[in-house]
Amino acid sequence: MTLIALNKPFGTMSQFSEHPTRPTLSSCVSVPGVYPAGRLDADSEGLLLLTDDGALQARIADPRHKLEKTYLAQVEGVPDAGALARLRAGVDLGDFVTRPAKVRALEAPDWLWPRHPPVRFRAAIPTAWLELKIREGKNRQVRRMTAAVGFPTLRLIRVAIGPLDLRALGLGPGQSCEVPPAELGLPQAMRPERPIPAPAAGGSRNARENDTKRRFRYRSYK
Repeated sequence: MTLIALNKPFGTMSQFSEHPTRPTLSSCVSVPGVYPAGRLDADSEGLLLLTDDGALQARIADPRHKLEKTYLAQVEGVPDAGALARLRAGVDLGDFVTRPAKVRALEAPDWLWPRHPPVRFRAAIPTAWLELKIREGKNRQVRRMTAAVGFPTLRLIRVAIGPLDLRALGLGPGQSCEVPPAELGLPQAMRPERPIPAPAAGGSRNARENDTKRRFRYRSYK
């Protein structure tokens, strides 16, 4: 079982299959047979986990079993106590209401790498940094949450998934390392329920990547 921690750069797609305009994970990771456990938007940066184990992939990514994920968000404007309280209580995004989040204001991180391209600077509009911890991870959820309370996200970095923290791993953009799966602190609670035959040997990585998404259904065991 292999588990890879990657600091996904800004603008990189969370896939190995070729993209017409953007770089993909193949530009960062050369380990064969691993696939993302969950996703991170192209315009977001930070920690992405990859594994060659389907049960572990499901345990990390399945919405029923979400690990807490920690994000740093640079937002436009300076959120007041009321905005932070709304984020903590749960935000109505129209199609769903988010679960309560752990949110606090931060000073600008002095350890953070510069983004390329940089966030557009506007002298008349201040920015602020927030730390948000959520367990859902729906599509563009953090960006939608901060926008809904009046403070659009300008830059978003995922710094931790469960106890695995990008800062402790010391990974710069595009860098990766192998980590022991036990570091996630997950019980051995998932196993394949009904396998679907694997594709023929020698298929393209694109075909194998698509097949991985449908290959197993999982159930949990106490």
